[in-house]
Parts: sequence; structure tokens; C-alpha cells
Amino acid sequence: MKGKKWWGPAAVLFVFLVGFISGDITSHRHTAQANVVYEKLKIFGDVLSAVQNSYVEEPNVDQLVEGAIKGMLQNLDPHSSYLTPDMMKQMEVETKGIFGGLGIEIGIKEGILTVIAPIEDTPAFRAGLKAGDKIVKIENDSTKEMTVMDAVKRLRGEPGTKVTIWITREGFPEARPFTITRDIIKIKSVKAKGLGDGIGYIKLLQFQQDSDEEMEKALQAQKKGKDGLRGLVLDLRNNPGGLLEQAVKVADKFIESGLIVYTDGRIEAQKFKYSARKEGTYTGFPIVVLVNAGSASASEIVAGALQDHGRAVVLGTKTFGKGSVQTILPLEDGSALRLTTARYFTPNGRSIQAKGIEPDIVVRDGREPLAGTHPGPIREKDIERHLKGEGEEGTEEAPQGETPPAREIRMRKEAPGEGTSGKESSAPPLEKTKGEEKDIQLERAVELLKGWEIFKTRFLDKAKAS
Repeated sequence: MKGKKWWGPAAVLFVFLVGFISGDITSHRHTAQANVVYEKLKIFGDVLSAVQNSYVEEPNVDQLVEGAIKGMLQNLDPHSSYLTPDMMKQMEVETKGIFGGLGIEIGIKEGILTVIAPIEDTPAFRAGLKAGDKIVKIENDSTKEMTVMDAVKRLRGEPGTKVTIWITREGFPEARPFTITRDIIKIKSVKAKGLGDGIGYIKLLQFQQDSDEEMEKALQAQKKGKDGLRGLVLDLRNNPGGLLEQAVKVADKFIESGLIVYTDGRIEAQKFKYSARKEGTYTGFPIVVLVNAGSASASEIVAGALQDHGRAVVLGTKTFGKGSVQTILPLEDGSALRLTTARYFTPNGRSIQAKGIEPDIVVRDGREPLAGTHPGPIREKDIERHLKGEGEEGTEEAPQGETPPAREIRMRKEAPGEGTSGKESSAPPLEKTKGEEKDIQLERAVELLKGWEIFKTRFLDKAKAS
């Protein structure tokens, strides 16, 4: 919009109408709908004209129209938004895993800006921010009417600069200020180590543009180790998602053939099918996937695909439930729309939206409160205006028909999008409290894998011999 000459509301109305009519409203059956839209756009033009002519100070038309666009998208769902040219650049930087900020995933819960998760070894993590913290003010500005994207913009900044955020938390008598120094947030998407007896551990922090390559290096290193690769713990806890393309590539490393995920939207162009290829697949060992309420979007794709194919046991607690796809639609001035265009489904046709992935084995980590005793962790279904999932009012089950070839679609954290919502950054790996609290979920995963080795050695091999 910058650099464009404006001729007032009539010109704005004309542009909106041309853009609308040049789309699907080309046949007689859409005439009535087109007339309704025309009337609404006329009202918009009248309002804009009144503001231009009568407001106490001369308004900036660019800002007025940009505000109207933001309001329109904000009314849809928490993951659809307008991205200014600066935001577009920030998003591109974010997918590379390096940016300046605090290191927290944020979303809106019950109308309040909420911390979904901090990232390990970042300013926010070191300052003591916790999942579930309510951010009521950023500096002196209330967050009551603030969008996630606006909050992200305020929280990010030049490394070395400080920002004060005001937090409410259970046990705090009143909001408490946290002054945090921004730093370069550099996220290495994969952390790996051996757990002994041929059991490998890979933690995926988020799905960014080189995650599959990092995963490949980690798998190769484990295979070349003393005991080889006889079992794998794939830790997706607090992984808010990222690029769908990367989720598909990661899942493809463990699945020989068949569907990994498919999407279904209103229009045919948003229906895609992503399938596995046999080449480069790692087989011959069991996998346990760790998940929790912070596992969202791309993480749920991987967990759901491995679960449906019987390739892994999913252990932990129910995931976040972000099963929607966001497509970036660039605009001519360098800005873009980040628009929810489809839902995605696991190979067996399960919709994840607002439901999440149910683990095969439920193991609580000791920090998530029992049901009914506390509001609990934030999930997609808790976010205002979330896209409805199956079983919620106004939804239909998606068909499992043939879909067009795959292409890359960017998804938010996409919660936190956006992990799960809007993303100031992503989330932590194995959390430790004072006294090095035991990781119960990881311990159970290792026990399962060792048990499988014993079972395989004692029973399966003997059965084959006989």
C-alpha cells in the first residue's frame, strides 16, 4: 500500500470490488452474493469517507485501510493475519531459526496474551517465564486488545535492548514485572545423544528449513556408534511446528510407503496428498514418540503418521490440536496475507484440529496438573475464534479422495501459531527444575524400547528358529 496514490473511498471501493468480482463471482448463480458484498463495501466506503471528512485530525488513509484488513482477518481465526513487509522479512528469518527476541511462544487464551512455552537457554527461559504465564502489559501498554502479531513485533528487537513485560501467574498477588534483555535467538532444530544399549535420542525443537538434514546427520551418527541404532526416542514435546514440507520429510525417514498426511480445503487447489518414499527409509528398530500439550502442527503430523502406520508408539499427553494449514499469499507491496486455507488429516483420516493426537500410552510428566484441579496447559481448543474441529459445531468430516500433487505450504506454529499461534520463537526441550527432576516420560520410553529388545531376543528370535 505504501507508495500508492489514493483517490479516496471511491477508488478503494473500486479496487475491492474488482478484486472480488475477478474471482469466483463470474456466473449468474453468484449474482446475489456479489450484490450483498457490493452493499457491504459501499458501507465501508461511506465509513471511510466520513472518517476522512469529519475526524478531528486528518487521518492516514493507508493506516485506516491496513487496520480494516487486520480487523477482517482477525475476525476469522487466530492463525490468519496480515503481514506487513517487515513481518514478512521476520517470518523468513524465523524459518531459518535465527532472530532477535526473548525466546517465547505466545497465544491468546480467554482474551489474554499467554505464554505457551519458553525455549531452553534463551532470555525468557533464564528470566523464569513459564508456560501459562499471562502477559498483561508490554512496557506501559496493556495487551488487552493486542493481537499476537502486534505482541510479537513489540517483543522482538535489537539484541542487547531491554523490554519489560508484566506477568500474572497463580501464586502472584498482583502482576509482576520481568525486565528481559533481548538476544539473538538461534535455534538448532535437532539435539541428539545416545542413551546406551543402542538407543538413540533425538529432540526436534521445531521444523525449520534444514530440520531433515539435521535429522539425517543425527541418525547417521547414531548408526555409526558403538551399539548402532536398535531403538529411537523421537522427542516432539513442546515442538510448536513449522514447515509442513519438513514434517513430511522427517516422517518419510521412518515410513516406507503410503500416505503421510493430506489436506482438505474449500477449493480444489488446497487439497494435497503427501506420500512416503522407500528410498532413504530407516527401518528395523522400534520408535517411541514423546508428545505433550506443547506439541503442535507439524509435530502432530509426524506423530499421527507414525502412529497410523504402526511405526511408533506415541507416549505422553494429548497434543495441542492445531490441524490447520496457513498459506502465505503475497501482495504487490511486499506485504502478505497469512490465511488458513485447509485442515490436515492423518493417513487414517483423523482430523487433528482442536482435538490433537491421543498418545498410545498416557504418561504425565508430573508438571501438568490433573484434570479439574487447574485450568491446565493451553491448547488450540482454548484459543478464541479457533477453527472448529470434528465434533464441534459447524464442521464436516473431510473426504479421503484423490488429491493433487504436493507443494510446500508454510504452517505456523503455525502455535503459538502462529505454535501454535503467533510465534515470538519456539519451545524448550527437556525441562529441568532444581535438583534435576527426573524425566518420567523419557524414562518410560527407554523402558519400552529395552523391553522390546528383550522380547525380540527371547521370544521372536526363538520363534523364527523353531
